[in-house]
Amino acid sequence: MFEIDPIDVSHWISRYVYPFARISGLLMVMPLIGSRMVTQRVRILLAVAITLAVVPILPPMPAVDAISLASFIIILQQLLIGIALGFIVEMLTQVYVIAGQLIAMQTGLGIATTVDPSQGASVVVISQWFLFLVSLVFISLNGHLVLIEILIDSFSTFPVSMQGFSAEDFGLIVRWSGWMFAAALVISLPAIAALLVVNLAFGVMTRAAPQLNIFALGFPVTMIVGLFIMWLSVGEMAVSFQNQMDTLFEFMKKLTLQ
Repeated sequence: MFEIDPIDVSHWISRYVYPFARISGLLMVMPLIGSRMVTQRVRILLAVAITLAVVPILPPMPAVDAISLASFIIILQQLLIGIALGFIVEMLTQVYVIAGQLIAMQTGLGIATTVDPSQGASVVVISQWFLFLVSLVFISLNGHLVLIEILIDSFSTFPVSMQGFSAEDFGLIVRWSGWMFAAALVISLPAIAALLVVNLAFGVMTRAAPQLNIFALGFPVTMIVGLFIMWLSVGEMAVSFQNQMDTLFEFMKKLTLQ
């Protein structure tokens, strides 16, 4: 008579549950797939499909009873690892949202807002345009495939165990957020510098001809100059985004290298 060993069943369940927790954590917060435009059912099915595909090539999982406190802790650790990796990539898209906010404040387009369908929040139109652009570039450069590859490699460089990211690792992620603001400032710097020159020119005109209505003239001119600068710089945005994406992926590999 065929007998089922409960220990073997527990190990078989653990072999699939632990990778599923890390993969689903990533898909829950990563750009595009983790947005509100993708339903939870689709994310769960995608996580299950990836888990079934990669489990045969993953290293052995820890021999822990699937129904135990230790197993629950491991699942939480794997979920946090996936969420942390997805959050790091989300920083890359937020760079351009912040850059759009900075440019919009200088051009007077800060009053033109729209609802971001991916986050459900109100953002300026320039930020939304930047977000659509970088999302298309992210897909065209196979960023989502590289991200999944890094996640799968992390099972070898950062094996499944009760030990997750340390406090130093989370502190490194928080400090890495400073890169997000610095990169946003670099992207918006050409438009800010050009508009500063325009404002200085209007200041000189105000002193030379006080009778001119600078407020009525300055608003459309700054808006046109800002849009013109963005038009000139949009061609280099894809190259800049690729360099930033490479830098971010190198940081993720370093973070998961234990």
